[in-house]
Formats: sequence, C-alpha cells, structure tokens
Amino acid sequence: MNIYRKNNLKCSISTTRLYSTSFSLGVRLLDKNYRNHIYSIYGFVRYADEIVDTFLEHDRETLLNEFRDDTWKAIERGISLNPILDSFQHTVNECKIDHDLITAFLDSMEMDLNYKTYTRNDLEKYIYGSAEVVGLMCLRVFYVDDDEEYNVLRYPARKLGEAFQKVNFLRDAQDDYQNKGRIYFKDIDFNNFTPAAKQKIEKEIQSDFDEAFKGIVRLKPQVRLGVYLAYRYYLNLFHKIKFAKPEAILKQRYRVSNPQKGVLMFKASVRNAMGLF
Repeated sequence: MNIYRKNNLKCSISTTRLYSTSFSLGVRLLDKNYRNHIYSIYGFVRYADEIVDTFLEHDRETLLNEFRDDTWKAIERGISLNPILDSFQHTVNECKIDHDLITAFLDSMEMDLNYKTYTRNDLEKYIYGSAEVVGLMCLRVFYVDDDEEYNVLRYPARKLGEAFQKVNFLRDAQDDYQNKGRIYFKDIDFNNFTPAAKQKIEKEIQSDFDEAFKGIVRLKPQVRLGVYLAYRYYLNLFHKIKFAKPEAILKQRYRVSNPQKGVLMFKASVRNAMGLF
C-alpha cells in the first residue's frame, strides 16, 4: 500500500472510531484481510449521513449531489483527492461491490432531504438503501470470490441491516420526530404512542433479528465474531428500548454504556471460542 492510500485509509479508520465505538469494536474483531475494507465502507456511509443530518446551515441538496458525483468519478478513475472517497473506491473496485447498492444508498440519503412522512413502500425503499445495502457491501467484502455463499447470505444480511435501522428509528425518535419532523412509521402517532403500537414495531424488529442470526452462524470464522458482536450490541440496545415506556422514547436517547459493551464483547468472545453459536 502506498503512502497516499495508507493516509486515506487512516482517515476512514479515524472516522469510524470517532463516530461509532460499537461498530469500530466489531470491526477490530474481523480478520485483518477484511478490516480495512469495512472501515472504508463506514467512512463513506458516515460522510453521506453527515451531509443530510448535520449540515443544516448549508445547502445539503447541493452537497449531496456533489458527493454523489464525486463518488462515481472516484470509482471510475480509481482515485480521488477526497481521502474518504479514495478509500471507498479502492474497496468498491477491489471487492467488486455492485454499483446498484451504492446508488440505492445515495438515493435513500436523498430521501431524508425530501421526505418527512414515509409510506410503507417509502419506508421499505429507505431501509433497503440506508441500511440493508450497507450489510450487502460488507457481505461482498467477506465473499468477494464466492457468489454462491454471498447469495445464500444476502437475505439474513439484509435482515440484520433492517433490524439495526429500525432500532435506530426508536432510539432516535426524539430527535427525528421533535427536531427534524421525520415520521418513519406512518401508522404510528407519536403524540399518542401507545404500548400496543410500540409492541407492534418491536415484534417486527425481533423477527428481523431472528432471521439475521441464522446467517451470522453460517458466516466464515474470520468474520463471524465481529458481526456477532455488532448483533449483540444492537440486541442489547433493543432490549433496553423494549423495557422502556412509550413516552420515555420521546424523552431520551437510549444507548449501551461502555462497561456494558465490554461485558458483551467478553461474552461474545467466549461463546465464539466455545462454538456456542
């Protein structure tokens, strides 16, 4: 790896570690042959997400369009002066990531600029592009030369992304609904968020987690522990939200504490070493 690309990769790594301790801990448990590519994917995803969620004082539509154009130029040229995009294009080209996945992701980011209330069809499209395709990008990194196994694991990989995103919706309900005016669950009235409505969403999420786990146990040993740890983190967060009252969801943002993450990491490592999943 030349110095320029190494420097750009470090930017993706630092971005991952600064923005998500949970995700970065999971990545560290992956075999080193896969680790850097996952950092590159996360850096790309995070920058796009920053544009639509954080840069409120800027013309986000223009910024996102420029980011989209720069992404395709980087992939086509095999280089970019944007460190995050250069790192990402290297992963896309080396791991043969389907360009349709990238398009779907960027389209979902654009939806966050233009949509406030999502229909069921809108939501399915949004979740696919914002979360499921990220799982599929990672899956392609894991199985770059094994189309058969990649296709077998596509469904559980998508379900894992779907579970993560729906948990995020509940975790971030206070900010999304009260501050940004976004309503991802059209049938849910957050002004009258009942236990029954909350349980309906939670039932869907639990089903997604169950389907995702079937794929995790089938993953190759070199990546299984890292993915399982991310699964356990989100499952733990989901359980916290499940035990919270509906009105509490709109008053605070639930999280997994660092000590809890340490315990989950230890338990996951033990279960993996003993072949208990």
